[in-house]
Amino acid sequence: MDSIAKYQQDLAETIRGIDIEGVRKAVALFSEARDNGRTIFVCGNGGSAGSASHFVCDVLKGASFGRDKKFRILSLNDNLPTLTAYSNDVGYDIVFSEQLKNFAQPGDVFLTISGSGNSPNVLKGIETATALGCKTIAMTGRDGGKLAPLAQLNLHIPNQHMGRIEDAHMAMCHMIAYHFMEEAY
Repeated sequence: MDSIAKYQQDLAETIRGIDIEGVRKAVALFSEARDNGRTIFVCGNGGSAGSASHFVCDVLKGASFGRDKKFRILSLNDNLPTLTAYSNDVGYDIVFSEQLKNFAQPGDVFLTISGSGNSPNVLKGIETATALGCKTIAMTGRDGGKLAPLAQLNLHIPNQHMGRIEDAHMAMCHMIAYHFMEEAY
């Protein structure tokens, strides 16, 4: 079997291992946030930042456009001037937590996506979100890292391959977003 066929085979196995009940719990948290006018904050680093941005677009447009009930959802990694100002002047570890301090309210939702679960900025982000009274969700990979036990809901992909972890995280993001796009509300 060549590397391409092997990747496909391993990815299919990874996708089959997604915790569907956990995804349903995330959908319930998103539904509650939307129905109560709460804000959902999403973030990640590297490929996970790309997944966070993609997910926010899907929910902001796809699950809100033309509907009476709209999502209030923001990607904390998309404000490049703020991200680079904090990184340069203070430290990259606080780029998410400081933004949350400006905007988050009790009852909001914080979703962080991290393959390793060990990035200092997502750890500080979830700690700040918890302290501010947010409901917390983490999408993790590998062994879940330090992040997994900090989240109220951990959607874990127990795989070592970052590509398959990121693919599965995006699949879960699509499961959540498309639930709201395809279900009648």
